[in-house]
Amino acid sequence: MISILAIESSCDDTSAAVIRDGLLLSNVTASQKVHEEYGGVVPELASRAHQQNIVPVVDAALRRAGVSKDELSAVAFTRGPGLLGSLLVGTSFAKGLALTLSIPLIEVNHLQGHVLAHFVQTPDGGERHPAFPFLCLLVSGGNSQIVLVKAYNDMQIIGQTIDDAAGEAFDKCAKIMGLPYPGGPWIDRLAKEGNADAFSFNKPHIKGYDYSFSGLKTSFLYFLRDRLKEDPDFIENNKNDLCASLQKTVVDILMQKLRMAAKDLNIRQVAVAGGVSANSALRQAFIDHGKRYHWEVFIPPFSFTTDNAAMIAQAAYFKFLDHDFCPIDAAPFVKTVI
Repeated sequence: MISILAIESSCDDTSAAVIRDGLLLSNVTASQKVHEEYGGVVPELASRAHQQNIVPVVDAALRRAGVSKDELSAVAFTRGPGLLGSLLVGTSFAKGLALTLSIPLIEVNHLQGHVLAHFVQTPDGGERHPAFPFLCLLVSGGNSQIVLVKAYNDMQIIGQTIDDAAGEAFDKCAKIMGLPYPGGPWIDRLAKEGNADAFSFNKPHIKGYDYSFSGLKTSFLYFLRDRLKEDPDFIENNKNDLCASLQKTVVDILMQKLRMAAKDLNIRQVAVAGGVSANSALRQAFIDHGKRYHWEVFIPPFSFTTDNAAMIAQAAYFKFLDHDFCPIDAAPFVKTVI
């Protein structure tokens, strides 16, 4: 019987999960509200909150799973990419526990974890899993990538943002409009009441499968600046339409490159992952593309879109089966690699 405790602490969510023989038994996450007043994640505050949260979160995950620490076969942790201080908390805890219990340590790449969230099996069952090879659009606050997934341990980034990520563009444009942080969910909520064709914004022309969102952010800023000169209440009077039009532009940019990659590689198994995969317009775009282009699409449950330890546990389970363990001196990394 293989029982693995997984820890995720790459940014501002402290999460722990337990997986047994490939079945997810628990997934507990403590979010940090302290960053809202700063309009973004403050690394020092994030690492301090992780220190406060990690023990009760791990304890809750073990209790909900009905697994004692002495039954664990291995401890897994997110090694990177992420915020160094946050990663150090999870890494140090995982190492200490593994040493204490004399069990193997498993490192997991945070981005690979997001992709492998599509293979999580819950007691309820009914999950659909993509077949290799498949394409995965990985979109979050820090990453916008098209990943060719040939196997759980064989992934290739074939396209990525050359500047801002899609989630970052959402958050920055939301801040310009005076919306709270994180701005992505607020834009999604307000867009449902707006006209997506009310305004048009510049779309970048980048070669290949790469993305760029800095130009969109700048054009949005200049557009509002000019309109506010004419009407100081322009944002407030058009907030729903602005959100809907901005959201449509971002989704169009994402899907245009994904369509190109799927056609060129002749792949019809297409998935989406990452925090922005919770966006309702992007999820609907996947459903529409599945029907139009005969894709078999895979959209994660909302609970597996944001940072969570379930995806780390799933990646760790695959590694355990291959006896792919890491040394106790493995250090966190912050660079975005997959």
